[in-house]
Amino acid sequence: MNFEILNVNEKAVFDTSISYAEKRTHQPYASTSFNLNDEIRLPIEHQDVYTLPWLSSLYIEGKVIATNDKHETIISPNVKFANNGIMLMFDEVRYEIAGNVVDRVRNPGLASIMKGYATYNTNESIALQNAGWFPKSPSTIIDQDSGYFNVVIPLRLILGLCEDFRKIILNVRQELVLVRSNTDLNALVVNDETVHNVKINISKIFWKMPHITVSDAERLRLIDTLSKNRELDVPFRSRELHEYPLLPQTQRHTWSIKTSIEKPQYIFFGLQTDRKNQLSKDYSQFDHCNLRNVKVYLNDEMYPYDNLNLNFNNNSFAALYEMFIEFQASFLDKVGEPIFTPEEFKTIAPIVVVDCTKQSEMLKRSPVSIRLEFETRTNIPGKTTAHCLILHDRVAKYIPAQGVIRVV
Repeated sequence: MNFEILNVNEKAVFDTSISYAEKRTHQPYASTSFNLNDEIRLPIEHQDVYTLPWLSSLYIEGKVIATNDKHETIISPNVKFANNGIMLMFDEVRYEIAGNVVDRVRNPGLASIMKGYATYNTNESIALQNAGWFPKSPSTIIDQDSGYFNVVIPLRLILGLCEDFRKIILNVRQELVLVRSNTDLNALVVNDETVHNVKINISKIFWKMPHITVSDAERLRLIDTLSKNRELDVPFRSRELHEYPLLPQTQRHTWSIKTSIEKPQYIFFGLQTDRKNQLSKDYSQFDHCNLRNVKVYLNDEMYPYDNLNLNFNNNSFAALYEMFIEFQASFLDKVGEPIFTPEEFKTIAPIVVVDCTKQSEMLKRSPVSIRLEFETRTNIPGKTTAHCLILHDRVAKYIPAQGVIRVV
């Protein structure tokens, strides 16, 4: 600090390594439709460009049509998108490089909701309203007179690769693949008895990708990298969502989720009671179901070590809320700025966030079996679904000159 203050001879330095940057629009194939269950491919055909996926985004526009029991189109101010409802219209999002799937997330709407509740603060959420992100209040992106909507969704909200990898991708074919869900019921919340049916018509989907033009000196350096056939790393934290569709109506539950060589870093756990495919209920919210305790087992290692001893009936959930706050400090390396107050956390997003980043050497060298054990104070209500989001490290390696990529 003192040196910076006293270094009066320091020369001004200006960064001119990037000479031009612009977002270019990439459209789906001409024959693509956007109906339920359709696969939508958005390719970047050119292989002689430098792109920056970190700042790329999806542009989506369409119209919500509500009808009454006589099949007449009606205008209703009580037809709203759920939080992140646009992404709840999709069943899967894949990022392909050189024809290979590098990052993939199933049920991207719910996966990004669970992580987003713990990640974004109030100011960030205001900016993300342009993406349909309304964690506390009803969405206002639908025009009440026409039913028209349009959003720009940063891909970092959806894919771990676009959130973590902040470098350019060199000279390789890329493709974003979206798979529409088989229903749009989870994307909407309708509080109007005169509304008999609701349909969402998507008219446009674009992928807006920054294309980077570099200075002559940087171009020579990058050409040297290409000519030497160097293998370049793409490290990121992938997101994997698992669902237990119908829990038994008991108080103790064991859920063996998966066994893999990938090491989980964070695990999110949440419960929902009779919210799926219900227009009158908000699919973006969770239920505490009078949860008492949660343990995550990675082989024989247990997280957290102490029992939580929660009791939502008398507002005894401070330990759970503290785990929710601490995620930002661990994941983003900043002081926690939670989006929810404790009361809002209880009613909107009582999710469990478990930090598994500290692991023994033995665990790092062997396949990991992930098991969840949880206990409630009363029997789990009927039609309750459990969701588990796993964030784990992944590295892709590609050789731009050869157009090949592999995921380690």
